[in-house]
Amino acid sequence: PGSVSAAFQEYLQHLGLRHFPCGLGSWNKSRLNARRSPWAGPAGLEEAVPPGEETPEALLELLRDRHSPWALPPDCSPQDRLLREVAVLAPELLHGSGVFQAVKSLRILDKGVEEVDEGLLQFQQLEELVLSANHISRVTSAHLPRTLKVLELCCNAVGDLQDLCARPPLEIQHLGLGYNQLCGPSQEKHLTVDFWPNLVSLDLSFNSLTDLLGLVSQLSTLQNLRILVLQGNPLALIPTYRGFLVDSLPQLSILDDVRIWPEERQQFRGLARQPELIRSEARVVVSIGEVKGLPGPEAFQQLEVGSEGPVTTYSYCVTYEF
Repeated sequence: PGSVSAAFQEYLQHLGLRHFPCGLGSWNKSRLNARRSPWAGPAGLEEAVPPGEETPEALLELLRDRHSPWALPPDCSPQDRLLREVAVLAPELLHGSGVFQAVKSLRILDKGVEEVDEGLLQFQQLEELVLSANHISRVTSAHLPRTLKVLELCCNAVGDLQDLCARPPLEIQHLGLGYNQLCGPSQEKHLTVDFWPNLVSLDLSFNSLTDLLGLVSQLSTLQNLRILVLQGNPLALIPTYRGFLVDSLPQLSILDDVRIWPEERQQFRGLARQPELIRSEARVVVSIGEVKGLPGPEAFQQLEVGSEGPVTTYSYCVTYEF
């Protein structure tokens, strides 16, 4: 599927919410006709049912028993189990657009998704959206539900945050952009409190960010930020990288998955006022152990003293790409 909506429809087919033992059918048609409350208590589960039908309790057992052919794999999400049980107890709730109201967490991993389409707006209760390991290069913020609190886009091809920051959901607390194609300094301007007023956790790991000073000046506006991941970026090679961040962002609790203790903060106190210690260059030493395919000096015949024979000069060029 190319879009999130298409991937979600494929996900629903996988769950089989409209097929036995879920959904509506000959196995529970009398319950639909009775139109009783979908959330009836235990007494409702024990009501007698006509011949040929199953009680809700029996249908739930088919979903929960790990030996049942209708059981979900052990590693499935809690939401998968919840949706299937709702489809047994109250199948009418998941008919039509009702299924979109029941979903609070949507995880679509490695499904070839390329587009975050406007179909996402049907999820009016969505709080968590995880689209890792797909092929997404841009995200239009107008297509994101305003209820979102977690947006995870790890391992995609996002190289520009302009579309995402045009009108992002203001309630987002975690933004995951690790393993993408972000490169500075043009992207830092999108990482401020103006766009993410409630951001608590930010993952920018393994991108191509290089401007540590510029990034810190923007992140310092995020007063709620407590967790920051920047490892894997070129700027993390700077010797004073961690100390400068710890002193520049006093609100941080965890940097690169390592907790910041009071002793460490005391150790680096004052480093934020010494930006001259941050160098924007690095020295790389390359040692060549062995070269093959080139004639060695002993391969040339030495000319006799005073000989007027021709002299042949060889030159070679070696190119490194970083």
